[in-house]
Amino acid sequence: MSHLKEIKVSETAPRRTGIVSSAKRDKSCQVSMEYLSRHPKYGKYVRQRTVLHVHDEENAAKVGDRVEIAECRPISKTKSWVLLRVVEPAAATE
Repeated sequence: MSHLKEIKVSETAPRRTGIVSSAKRDKSCQVSMEYLSRHPKYGKYVRQRTVLHVHDEENAAKVGDRVEIAECRPISKTKSWVLLRVVEPAAATE
């Protein structure tokens, strides 16, 4: 799969930050972004999340890391985002 090293991310591509929720697959991880939205009828704030499948070429992301991702061309059926950098590593658990 040498064609994956040629993934180019444009300067104007949408970028997001989120928390890695799963890093079990090779060269892939799941990033979840949580947000609050107001319920239309009751007005209560509801916690929601978006889960994105991200291409991680070097397997740099671990569970709990805060990462920056950018949108790119479709890599597979579910992956259309690529990992740019690990913003903040997960806290060490002992």
